Amino acid sequence: MTAPAASVATAPSRPAEPAAAPAEPEAVPAEPASPAATAAAADATPAPSAPAQPEPTRYGPLTVRQWVAASVVGVLTIIGAATIVVQLTRWFLGLESMQDFMATYPGETHLPEGAPVGLPAWLGWQHFFNVFLIVLIIRSGLQVRTERRPPASWTPRWAKGGQGRISLTLWFHQSLDVLWFVNGLVFVVLLFATGQWMRVVPTSWEVIPNAVSAGLQYLSLDWPLENGWVNYNSLQVLAYFATIFIAAPLAAITGVRMSGLWPKNAATLNRIYPVEWARAVHFPVMLYFVGFNIVHVTLVLLTGALRNLNHMYAAQDADGWLGFWIFVASIVVIAAAWIAARPTLLAPIAGLFGKVGR
Repeated sequence: MTAPAASVATAPSRPAEPAAAPAEPEAVPAEPASPAATAAAADATPAPSAPAQPEPTRYGPLTVRQWVAASVVGVLTIIGAATIVVQLTRWFLGLESMQDFMATYPGETHLPEGAPVGLPAWLGWQHFFNVFLIVLIIRSGLQVRTERRPPASWTPRWAKGGQGRISLTLWFHQSLDVLWFVNGLVFVVLLFATGQWMRVVPTSWEVIPNAVSAGLQYLSLDWPLENGWVNYNSLQVLAYFATIFIAAPLAAITGVRMSGLWPKNAATLNRIYPVEWARAVHFPVMLYFVGFNIVHVTLVLLTGALRNLNHMYAAQDADGWLGFWIFVASIVVIAAAWIAARPTLLAPIAGLFGKVGR
């Protein structure tokens, strides 16, 4: 018989011993840092932060210092450009052909027979009223374009349900427009009634080349030889004519189109004369008046200030100081009106013609 196989007892397995951890390298004693390395480490240490400097106050896009610098650069640029223009004009007038042109067209044309001599007193008063009103019209017009929140509103006394309601600033602007329009009508009537129109209305085509001649004389700083008490030079004639008979009517008819006086429901009339056209013309006309006044005042002061101011304000052909002091007084009145034209003063006046509210 075959002997039975002996059973083999299986011994329990011993847990595996953990693998030995790699030996850590022996620490090498660090060498003492050199003085240069110590100084570099000290420099790398962040310094305590300085308190933040306040941002400079800006007026528009620039600070005060930047505005001053820009103004200096602008003035120097203007002076440099003006010097170049003057020198080029003088060289141009020195050409032989231009000498003949200047001899043929000295800068003024003869007045018609019977033209009045001198400037009457009413013209001086009209001049003051016109300047007074137009300065305030320009100021209030700019306010109308730029104000975000009107200080108050004005509603006509005859309106119903709040119709015709406008801002107090617009009421002031339109009221000045009405006064200026009335003053202009009086001026034009007196201009033709007294014959003064002959001094500001071109009566010959020769006014064109003579105006060019006068303009070149101004650019060369060799002022035209003239006597404004008797006759204006041709450039003045064209400027006064354009201001009185073109710019002023354009300002009036475009202003009426944008005002509350214009009928809102007149569909045919509104289609023929759209308000967009009026707005597109009204603002450039205002810029024309600003430019005209700047040039006009500058030339008055540079081409014999005392005599010119006597012509304009004192109705006399003299070199005394009367016209100058009247001019100064008019400037003070205009400045006072500029400052006083605030809602606290305007509201009670506007309340006489309608309802003022918020």
